Order: sequence, then C-alpha cells, then structure tokens
Amino acid sequence: MKQLSGTDNLFLNLERGHQYTHVAGLAIYDPSTAPGGKVRFKDILRFFESRLDASPVFRRRLVTVPFDLDRPYWIEDPDIDVEFHVRHIALPKPGDWRQLCIQVARIHSRPLDRSRPLWEAYVIEGLDNIQGLPPGSFAFYVKFHHCAVDGEAGTEILKAIHSLTPEDFSEADAGRTRYRDREPTTIELYSRALANGAQRVPRLAQFSIETAVRAAALGAGAVSDLPRLLQAAELPKAAQVAAKLRKPPATRFAGKVSTHRVVEVVGLPLADMKRMREQLEGATINDLFMATVGGALHQYLASKGELPDQTMTCMVPMTLRGADKGQDAGNQITMAIMPLHTELSDPLDRLKAVRRGADKAKAMAGAVGKDTAAKLLDLLPVAVAELAARRLVIPQMSIVVSNVRGPDVPLFMAGARLVNFAPVSIVLDGLGLNVTAFSYHGTMWICAVACRDMMPDPAFFADCLRQSFQQLADAASALQAHEQAASASEKRPAGTRRKKATRAKSKSRQSARVQ
Repeated sequence: MKQLSGTDNLFLNLERGHQYTHVAGLAIYDPSTAPGGKVRFKDILRFFESRLDASPVFRRRLVTVPFDLDRPYWIEDPDIDVEFHVRHIALPKPGDWRQLCIQVARIHSRPLDRSRPLWEAYVIEGLDNIQGLPPGSFAFYVKFHHCAVDGEAGTEILKAIHSLTPEDFSEADAGRTRYRDREPTTIELYSRALANGAQRVPRLAQFSIETAVRAAALGAGAVSDLPRLLQAAELPKAAQVAAKLRKPPATRFAGKVSTHRVVEVVGLPLADMKRMREQLEGATINDLFMATVGGALHQYLASKGELPDQTMTCMVPMTLRGADKGQDAGNQITMAIMPLHTELSDPLDRLKAVRRGADKAKAMAGAVGKDTAAKLLDLLPVAVAELAARRLVIPQMSIVVSNVRGPDVPLFMAGARLVNFAPVSIVLDGLGLNVTAFSYHGTMWICAVACRDMMPDPAFFADCLRQSFQQLADAASALQAHEQAASASEKRPAGTRRKKATRAKSKSRQSARVQ
C-alpha cells in the first residue's frame, strides 16, 4: 500500500459540490500515418492495453480510512477492465469544432468513479467538419484524478502511452505476473491512523527546526542575511500583512461554479514565441504566456464593461520534481501567487510587470523553500489543510494559470500521428477560470476551462487570446525595429548625421514657405 501525500489528499478533499478535481488531455490524431491509412477502435484498445504497465496510476484504486481519520491509501489492482475505462463515442453531424468542445466539456463535468482506478478515456470519432483535419481523424480524451498525477507526471504518462514511430504495435504481455495488494482490514487502517497521528506532533516540531535551520543556511549562511533575501522577495512586513491579504478584485470568475463547463483551445506557434524571446531581452516563454493571458482577460472583461482597476492575480503551480520527472511520488508541486496585470493595456508594459512579479515569486520561493508548503500539508490534519486552502489561499487568487512543457517530437497511437494536445484542467469555487498551456512539437496549445455560467462565450475568449498574442508579437517586432534603427543611426559618421539633419531642416523651411 502507498499512502497519499498531504498535497494529493488536498486535491481529493477539495472535490465537493460542483467542483471536481480531475485533469485531462484532449488529443487529436491523423490516421493517415497508420498502416492502411486508418485506425479501428480495437486497434486503439489493444495499443492502449499494451501500455497499462507504463504507469502505476492505471492499476491503483483508493482505500479510505473510516471517518477520515487519516489520509487514504493506494492499493494495486491487477484486474483492470480496459473496456470499462476506454469508451467509444462519436459526434453528431456535422461534427465541427464547437461540437467537439461541447462534448469534451460534458465529459469533463462528470466525476470519476472512486470505487475503480481513477482514470477513464474516450475515443471520439465523427470529426468530419473540423478545418485542417484530414478525413478519418479522431480524438482521444483521457482524464486522471489530480490526487494521482501532477502536470509533469501527466506528461510522462502521455509519452509512455504513445510510440515514437507509427510502426510500433506492441502487444500486452498476457503472461506477465502481477501482484494484487491485500485489502487492508478496518483494524489495520485504524492502527495506522493512530500511529501516524502519534508521529505527527514530533514531526511538526522537527519541521519547525528544519525550517529554522534552512533559514539560517540561506545566502552566506548567516541568519543576518535572511532580511536581505526577504526584502529582495518583497515579503510584507507585519504592518503590511493586512493590505497584502486583501482579496483580488471581484470578477465574474469569483463565485461558486455550476455543474456545467466550457472548453476552448488555441494553438500558438512556439517559433513565434522563441523569436519574441530573442527580441525582448530577459523574457521567458512563461512570461510571454502569462502576458498573453493577462491581455486576453483585459480585452474580454473590458468588452463587457467589467475590467477592474486592480490587477487580477493567478495561482501558478510550480514543480518540485528533479531530473526524474516520472518518479512515482504523487503530486510534487507547490503554488505561487502572481499578478497578471490585467489593468495594463500596453502589451510591453504588461510583460515587464509580469516579469517583475515572476522574479519576486522566485525570490520568495528561494527564501522560504519551495517545498515548505508541501511538507506542511503532510503534517497538518486533513480538515485543517482543506480549511486553510478554501478560506486563506484560494481567496487570494482570481484564476489558475499553468504552463507545462511537453515533448518536442511527434508521437503516435496505434500508428496515428498526434497532431495536437490540449490540457483540460480544473475550476474551483472562487477560481472559475483555468488557463493551462502545453507545448507539443512546435506548438503551445492553450486550453481555457471555465464554468459555463461565468463564461458563456468561450470562442470569444479564444479570439481574445489570439489577439493578445498578436499584439505582443507586433509590439516586440516594432521595439526591435526601433532599437535597430537607433543603433544604425549611432554608428553613422558624425558628418553624415549633420548633412542629413541639415537637409531635413532645409526641407522643413521650404515646406513652411509653401504653406
């Protein structure tokens, strides 16, 4: 058995009311690369079944402790009914993009069955009227509970359930020996809960000591260096805490979410982003992404007369994983709060402000330790951790914004080439909009998920994302052209510059006489 971490369990316990904490991916495939130019459902089923051992997530199910006295456990269940988990559906005619988004939103609005391993997938056919897709294309929507995977673990699963060539048709190893975990008894679960509870107090004390030691070891290793680091991170002083804890401006995304979702996807060329990164010294791909989202929200809310004077803030997941991205360690993330500067209309001003906010968040994480929150969640009682998340953390943010780096090579399922992949994420009460990006083979796919009551027009928000990105790209090109012209002017001989200036003055006098 493997017990859920505090962060894993928080995602499980936040699932209440109309908020469901599963994450998903929507992939679209071109079957023309497959042998014979087509793929049948049974080919996909066989291909997927052959890769179920690529991640323990596919064969694990939850065992809960009675009365929630302790965090739940994962147990291995080798008998997986693949045909229950992988389903086959089709869009009604005409099978256009809007119908696909509606179908995905409906599936995404339904919770997972906790009595089984927490994942399910849908093969979706009938994509006959989606521009740019070849005939016979199909979609594959797969969702996992967030208590089982985070963004980088999900990327590793994505790689594992695909092949690098269309010719790879591995078969499931029917003769492989698999071991079932014994179902724990109630007495055993109670005993573990009592033992874990007894260890929690000394572990919390040890955590406090380790945190103090970590603070003492910062910088040059002196406690006196800590104020400088916290000042660099702009940690608020006691007198400023009340102001810093004020809620962000209220927007349409701040209420309780309904049972309905909307989904929309936009693809942005990574080549354009990399060119902008070179044009705008110091900017990162993530800075450009966040500035694009901030600009889209500026346009979207301004069009409705709802643009707040203050900046909206966003929850940004930050990974705690090292080089081994696929380690079986549950959620290895922490959260940072960053401003999106939705109040700024100029794209370059917004980008500069976003960069400053990202630098402050990184400095803060370096000062207090990126893993401090995750360790604290492991030590706090379940009810306390959930209450702190709902009452203290979530109210400080307006939306969720996340960026995950995916594979930069083409992937294949049953011979069909993956042409795009959209990350479909979570909305919560108070955070009714989630904008997540995933980079795959030259394109950043941005997926917006929202409560339908809060965003009834997702296609318009998609247009806002495209326009915001184009405005940023145009501004970056204009800035580069201006800097190049200024540099060229400085390199000209002084006499040439004086002659040009004299000619300009002469033309100006002649023009004045004509008038």
